[in-house]
Order: sequence, then C-alpha cells, then structure tokens
Amino acid sequence: MTPAPLNKKFWTPGVWVMLCFMIAGAITVIARFTGGIGYVSNLTNARPWGLWVGVDVATGVALAAGGFTTAALAHIFGRHAYESVTRPALLTAALGYTFVVLGLLVDIGRSWAIWKPMVYWNTNSVLFEVAMCVMVYLNVLYIEFFPIVAEQFKGRVNLPGPLAGLNGLAEVILSVGDAILSKIMWIFIILGVVLSCMHQSSLGSLMLVAPTKLHPLWYTPMLPLMFLLSAIAVGYPMVVFETTLATSSFKLDGEVKILSCLIRNTVFLLGLYMVLKVGDMAVRGTWTYLLDGTYQTNAFLVELVCGVILPWLLLLSPKIRQSRAGIFFAAALIVGGVVLNRINVFITGFSSPISDGSYFPSVGEFLVTFGLVATLMFIYRLAVTFLPVLPGAKEVNS
Repeated sequence: MTPAPLNKKFWTPGVWVMLCFMIAGAITVIARFTGGIGYVSNLTNARPWGLWVGVDVATGVALAAGGFTTAALAHIFGRHAYESVTRPALLTAALGYTFVVLGLLVDIGRSWAIWKPMVYWNTNSVLFEVAMCVMVYLNVLYIEFFPIVAEQFKGRVNLPGPLAGLNGLAEVILSVGDAILSKIMWIFIILGVVLSCMHQSSLGSLMLVAPTKLHPLWYTPMLPLMFLLSAIAVGYPMVVFETTLATSSFKLDGEVKILSCLIRNTVFLLGLYMVLKVGDMAVRGTWTYLLDGTYQTNAFLVELVCGVILPWLLLLSPKIRQSRAGIFFAAALIVGGVVLNRINVFITGFSSPISDGSYFPSVGEFLVTFGLVATLMFIYRLAVTFLPVLPGAKEVNS
C-alpha cells in the first residue's frame, strides 16, 4: 500500500501526557547544565556512567537496529515485499540515533567538547570508532529520510510570512536533492548497513577494556559479536513492536501477513544468538555463577530465559507466528531482553573496584530519560501525521 500522511487528530490525551514528560525532562536538563551533572544525578567520579549510558545510549543504539536490518532485507537482498515497513523502521532509527546524541550531550561532563573527536583523532580508541560511526550513520539516516520529506512537499512548498520568498529555493532544493538521491541512494543504504555493524559491535568492544569491572557472566572476548548479533536479532522484532503499537494506536490495518513473514527471520537469528550465549557460558565455565543467588545472577537469568529462550520457543510455533497478538508478545519479550542485556552490561554487571557504594538512578536521571523517550514518541507522532511514513491502510473498526 502507498504510504500517506495520517488524517488523524494530533492533540490527543496521550500526546498531552507526552508533553508533560517532555517539560519535566527539559526542566531537569536545564538544572543539569546550570547546577552540574552531580546536581541531578547519582553519578560520581568512581561511578561515571549509569542510566543515561545504559539506556539512553547503549539501549537506544541497539533498538534502532531495525533501520539497517530492514533496509538490508528490502533493498540489498531484494525482498521488496517488506517495503511497507521500511519507512517506519527508518523513522524509528533516525529518531533513536538522534536521541542517543542528545543523551550523550546530557551525560558527558564537558558536553561543549563533544566536537573534539572530529578534529583530534585517536585511532587506538574504541570510543573514537563508535563516535565517528554514530555521527556518520546519523547523517546517512537523515539523507535516507530526505526523499520522504521531498515526496510530501515537492510542488507544494508554501512557507509562511516573510519566508514566502524562499518558496522557489525550497522547491529547487527538494527537486534536485530528490533527483540526485534517487540515483545514488544505494550507496547510502550499503553505507548505513556497514556503519551499523561496526558500531553495534564496537559498543561491546568498549567493555573488553574493563575485565575487572564487569561481572564474569557478561564479560567475554565474544562480547563484540554478542552485541552485533543481539542488535541484528532485535531488529525485526523492534519493527514488529513499533508497527503494531502504531497501527493499534491509529486504528489501522496491522500488516499481520508482512509482520509474520518478517518475524520468521528472527527464529534463526535469535537461535544463533542463544546458542552463542549459552555455549560461551559453558566453555568459559561461568555457569557456576548461576548458583550464587546474587542480583546479578537473577538479572542474567531473567535476560536469558525471558528475553531469549522463551520468545525463541514461542516463535517456533506457526500458530504464534500467524497471530498478531502472538508475534507482538514474542517481539516485546525480545525487545525487553535486549534492553535488559544492555542495562545488565553497563549498569547491573558493571562495578568499579573503587566504587563508593551501590548505584541507583536519581529522580533527575529518570526524568531526563522519560523526557527523551516522550520527545521521541512525540516527534514520531508528528512525522507519521504529516509525512507519508505509514502505509495508507484501511482503518479497522473501533
């Protein structure tokens, strides 16, 4: 079906709730930059990262993987039947990476120096590669999204007031840009897939330099591959998750047939990740830690059982894969499992030997995270309302 803007009322009660979280988050961000990072967070010199890195950055990057996985499936492997889900996946990825950058701005102590990796290169640093890949990939996502904007406004530019004189220039930019990108878009699609694989794995490489700080259940030389495989495995479930939520919220036809075919690819990907994770634990002998009853052990078991094994078993059933509720539940478990994995690696299982006590996020840290998530959802709602992102499907009966 042809994508089209939604003919829906924008200001709903849910949007007003999102706006409240956005305002609360904005006030906390102002307090952070005026009073210092310690004013609104429980971070210390011994515990320099927490919720903002574990959720806003590491988790945000992983959950944005639907953009490059669907792009690879539809455009590189030629599975054009999935075109209808590539646009919402691309929008989710662009917003996800945008808010990864905003989360970093809040988390970095000297945020005004965030530009320095672009000038002062440290090619021996894993963080340098992550920073450069994320920066370039974010621009690639914006370029990939440009044709959607051009499709909506080309030939219909009508800037208000004193900006009306720029209508002609805007039309030229849209027309020329769209024409050029239509010929070279394949370059950016391939570039996006390559860059994503690089920095998804490099986030795992980052933790390899902390063998004394990361719990043995998660510390492994296979961590870069684990991060890459889990990101690829969660790509399609994330598309199913956000598409189902969007179509349910807007009372649209749920694309069940396409989503069922899409989630079928996850059986192999998630199974491969599960075998690697369990096999690595068996080879290294870290399964013995499963008996110690600590909160790290409990978190690992929940991550493995509820986030990997259970959804994989569910997706083995053709009946589950053909059910809208079934694939949504399985996808939600996989998404939750990857979220918990990143939280476990960067927060639960991470502890500095010189740490001055246990860490728990402050109210300010939660407000910033909730504010960023609410802003992401607000802009997603704005984009699908006024841009041709979601398929122009028939409404289902209320």
